Amino acid sequence: MAEPRTWLLLGASGGIGAALLDRLLDRGDRVLVAERREHRWPDHERLIPVRLDLAAPDLGARVSDLIAERGLPDGLIHCAGVNHFTAAEHNDDAALTAMLDVNLRSALVITRELLPALRRRGTGTLLFVGSTFGSIGFPGYTAYCASKFGLRGFVEALRRELADTGLRVRYVAPRATRTAMNEARVEALNHALGNHMDSPEAVAARLLRALDGAAASTFLGWPEKLFVRLNALLPFLVDKALRKQLPTIQRFLKPGATP
Repeated sequence: MAEPRTWLLLGASGGIGAALLDRLLDRGDRVLVAERREHRWPDHERLIPVRLDLAAPDLGARVSDLIAERGLPDGLIHCAGVNHFTAAEHNDDAALTAMLDVNLRSALVITRELLPALRRRGTGTLLFVGSTFGSIGFPGYTAYCASKFGLRGFVEALRRELADTGLRVRYVAPRATRTAMNEARVEALNHALGNHMDSPEAVAARLLRALDGAAASTFLGWPEKLFVRLNALLPFLVDKALRKQLPTIQRFLKPGATP
């Protein structure tokens, strides 16, 4: 069994992050859980809440202070995310800013603050949770796709930049997952389209494997993994498939649409 490690975990208050937190604690790891506001966490001696607002303008300085106070973690698990299902013309400024700050900017800033000390130590793992929609542009998720495409590009470039170091960079892209982030009409849309949805526990188990495994990138779900490859090689085929689904998607996109 591997030695217990210390993780900085983002997005642990619900869904995939909460399920992963349980597994990390169960295997003996120490977890610094980031919280924007005070949260009721399980009572556990190896769970350490730390105040961190991923959308804060001074996020870098806050992370620097956190390292000075708590020490350098063995790795980062970026599991935080914001999602909105809406037509492109309804992406308001506040929602766009929040989505880009949490889904993308925070990953870049926190990594920047951790890297100097991680490079000096020579070991560490940086795991980022993306999405199938970080590889396939999907109607109704224009802003979310933009943030997740950006995250995937950042992780790919970072992995190549650190290829001559002892640092490990991992990317995991879940498909649709049953979390509170999905509003009722999103659940209904997935049902109408026949999209499979994984449980947070199933995704968390794969994340744990990715932390210790050799694969640089992991895409979850079938046929989603196939469509990711098709979209990269033959995007017109995915265009045709989504064009057939568009009337159903548009029905749920209409203002006031109900499940």
